[in-house]
Amino acid sequence: MSIGNHANFHAGHRNGLEVDSQCMLNAEHMNPSSVITETKWTAADMGLIEEIEKAWGWTGIKPSLIVGENEFGNFIIKDTTGCYWRLCPEELYCHRVANTRAELDDLSQSQDFLHDWYMKGLVEMAKARLGLLRPGYKYHLKIPAVLGGGYEEENLAMISLAELVNVSGYLAKEIDGLPDGAKVRLQVTE
Repeated sequence: MSIGNHANFHAGHRNGLEVDSQCMLNAEHMNPSSVITETKWTAADMGLIEEIEKAWGWTGIKPSLIVGENEFGNFIIKDTTGCYWRLCPEELYCHRVANTRAELDDLSQSQDFLHDWYMKGLVEMAKARLGLLRPGYKYHLKIPAVLGGGYEEENLAMISLAELVNVSGYLAKEIDGLPDGAKVRLQVTE
């Protein structure tokens, strides 16, 4: 498998809406006319922030708040300094996408970002093939795109959110720094 250059345009957004630790923006409504779905944060939500830090902390992220998520386990995360990051498991990256709330709001106006965030066609394909998501689960690519996996039906599956965060963080760390086109060998152990 080859590693492609997929760090080109993946970014995060949240349109002009302030979100704090007591509410979360519903990913289904992430567009310029967004609506906040207030959700009380639970111990499980705080556990997810800890999982993100454990799996992806090597990138420099120090998460404080999950601002949004989509059906493929992509997250927009506010860090402890007030910057915003996007965690993208299918492309094996977690990087800063906005330094301020204003930058995040500007990004939320990008149709390219909105198309990339919603993954509408892929989500429809996953629902048709796998059914609706169970609580605590996300759709994912069995082989991440950056490792040559296709955005196609045969490469879709469901996975627990915690496992998705951990596995993608582990794989991303393993390939970090490899040049584009480098050959990698995945060895699956039980």
